[in-house]
Amino acid sequence: MKYQSFFVILCISLFSSSLFSQDSIHYPRVRAVAELGFLAVLDHNIQFSNSGTNFNYVKEGGQDVLFPVSRLSMEIDLNRKNTLILLYQPLRLETQVWLENDLIVDDLTYPASSNVKTLYNFPFYRLSYLREFMANNPKHDFAFGATIQIRNATISFESGDGLLFRSNRDIGIVPALKLRTRSQLSPKIYAAIEADGMYAPVSYLNGSDNEVVGAILDASLRLGMEVMEPVDMFLNVRYLGGGAVGTSDDNIGPGDGYVRNWLSFLTVSTGFIYSFDGI
Repeated sequence: MKYQSFFVILCISLFSSSLFSQDSIHYPRVRAVAELGFLAVLDHNIQFSNSGTNFNYVKEGGQDVLFPVSRLSMEIDLNRKNTLILLYQPLRLETQVWLENDLIVDDLTYPASSNVKTLYNFPFYRLSYLREFMANNPKHDFAFGATIQIRNATISFESGDGLLFRSNRDIGIVPALKLRTRSQLSPKIYAAIEADGMYAPVSYLNGSDNEVVGAILDASLRLGMEVMEPVDMFLNVRYLGGGAVGTSDDNIGPGDGYVRNWLSFLTVSTGFIYSFDGI
């Protein structure tokens, strides 16, 4: 609970400073950001219940192909030093595969030599705050802050004939730290690095009695160019990884509540930024 209290106090103090800082008559500045590209699964393993199968989605679950990916966000510069970011990331991977081995999910066995439909739907929403520490430098930016992420997960397995089915659903709140740097390479071209990350025992964050370890890392490298005022275009390479392992304390079955879910994704996307100044 002490980490949770510290994070809440940090967010309140940073947000308060952003509200009362007066800077320029041209603020707030708003940027609408959209990305579209593909996602490659580097590694993805999942297990439901201690007796369940440690299922490799890449080797056994059909995630050895590319999937479409998109991302939408809105950034609001309250002044030169304080920025709020609202983000929505859909993430839906659907496959249908022929099982070479038995698959056990929460005490239910999908037999070998049968087909199964898998759904890994893990969209998330984020509210982030960034504090700029190089506001007076025209060529370089460095900002640091915090993120609150809301996950909205649905993970299911269904036999081809529809007779066998397991579904795990969860909504959760995950705090993380955030940083962003940007360097102006020329008057119209820039490079930027951005990352949201956390690794911690989840019990310290949500007050649970059961030990659950969780982690997220969303890190990107971006090369952007100003096309015309007020539009920028960019190429983005992103690593998206993390997961959790532990036993839920509110499990009502089937299964014993144990979950192990770790993923490692790579995305490549292009996008644009449209800026609205002085709203």
